Amino acid sequence: MSYCLNPLCPHPENPSRSDVCLSCGQKLLLCDRYRIMQPLGLEQFSAKFLAIDESLPGRGFCVIKQLRPSTTTPAASQMARQLFQHEAMTLGKIGNHPQVPRLLDYFVANQQFYLCHEYAAGLTLQEEVKQNGSYSEAEVKHFLREILPVLEYIHSQQVIHRDIKPAHVIRRAQDGKLMLTGFGLVKNQPNQNQANNFSPIALTAYAVGTPGFAPPEQMALRPVYASDIYALGVTCIYLLCAKSPEDLAHNPSTGEMLWQSNVQVSQDFAEVLRKMLQISVCDRYQNVSDIIAALN
Repeated sequence: MSYCLNPLCPHPENPSRSDVCLSCGQKLLLCDRYRIMQPLGLEQFSAKFLAIDESLPGRGFCVIKQLRPSTTTPAASQMARQLFQHEAMTLGKIGNHPQVPRLLDYFVANQQFYLCHEYAAGLTLQEEVKQNGSYSEAEVKHFLREILPVLEYIHSQQVIHRDIKPAHVIRRAQDGKLMLTGFGLVKNQPNQNQANNFSPIALTAYAVGTPGFAPPEQMALRPVYASDIYALGVTCIYLLCAKSPEDLAHNPSTGEMLWQSNVQVSQDFAEVLRKMLQISVCDRYQNVSDIIAALN
């Protein structure tokens, strides 16, 4: 199938070798290079598609992301463009890690913004749990030992992910390695040199993360590195009990997620999870290396 990227196209599905859309007439080969095969899903500011790069001998798969804001007010559109450009810049900066998608292209076509990144075939952890059920304590510890060094690398590049959740971790089919995806809401932690020409608050006004996974300080537009640690802790609870945070009870006074009765883990591991999930930032693990040490 060749899929039309015109957001207003009434019937975007086309025969696989078509040159133009049979419904709206738009060219189907993006930049005379990328053939869109199928939609992969919608995000807050973009739509994702599986594509083939027909300019390469192997015609390898890639992911095309099209800027597609849910609202079209001038302020929201400008914010979405900034976030989209920021995602491309961040992937270009951190994408040399083997467990982070590599940025392949960033361009404007048909007056719309696109980025192209590496495609990883495989199931997300959310899909794994839906297919196979919850993880054991040993499996969650193994997950942490593999994903924590990836997060440590990202933080070392002064990047806060801001949207860690099971749907953004893919188990790569070719080798079983985990890949961290979903960099559409990343935020750079500015150093003194950046502070004069980059406003991190400007990039957070419309995107604060996934409710239930994002901690209170992030929802209040004040994310820190420990915000990713909280989201990773919620991800562990999801893996252990196969329940999303909105399906679990919460303390009405503090907002704390009441997860203990839903999982069966050792006392030591429960303590690690408890510290990852502290509502107060100062009571939470402050960096990834502390969690690695606690697991060991």
